[in-house]
Amino acid sequence: MAYKISEKINAKIDELLKIYPEKEAVLIPALHEVQKEAGWIPDDAIDALSARLGLPYARIKGVVTFYTMFNRAPVGKYHLQVCRNISCDFMGAREILRHLKEKLKIAEGETTGDGLFTLSTVECLGSCGTAPMIAVNETYHENMSTEKIDLLLEKLKAAQ
Repeated sequence: MAYKISEKINAKIDELLKIYPEKEAVLIPALHEVQKEAGWIPDDAIDALSARLGLPYARIKGVVTFYTMFNRAPVGKYHLQVCRNISCDFMGAREILRHLKEKLKIAEGETTGDGLFTLSTVECLGSCGTAPMIAVNETYHENMSTEKIDLLLEKLKAAQ
């Protein structure tokens, strides 16, 4: 089934087009809106945005595949993104990643069977002074340890 841009996203794009004369400037905010609504960026959404914005499919696909903030496949309700940059690495990110893999019984890039958690690594989330850190969806969790990870997972599971 082909992706159809919702009225909400179309309205947001219309607002942005009034502010930014270049359609290219609207692309990343429009992609964020699609991802908020769909949870990821399917190829047919790229087709729909290409038609809506009058931008080449290849340009939009290039943006989506370049930035790790855009999900190219469905993710769980909680997308756990472990920062793997040098500060986080030195402060224990590898141990946190290992612990999450063991605790959730999934590998990097996988989603738990219940659809709750997807585990990813990302390059620098820009919180080097509070390393190691992970992002859960859009929320940062800084100065993490395996104990704090366990508490966070319990809290997220309880929120169900």
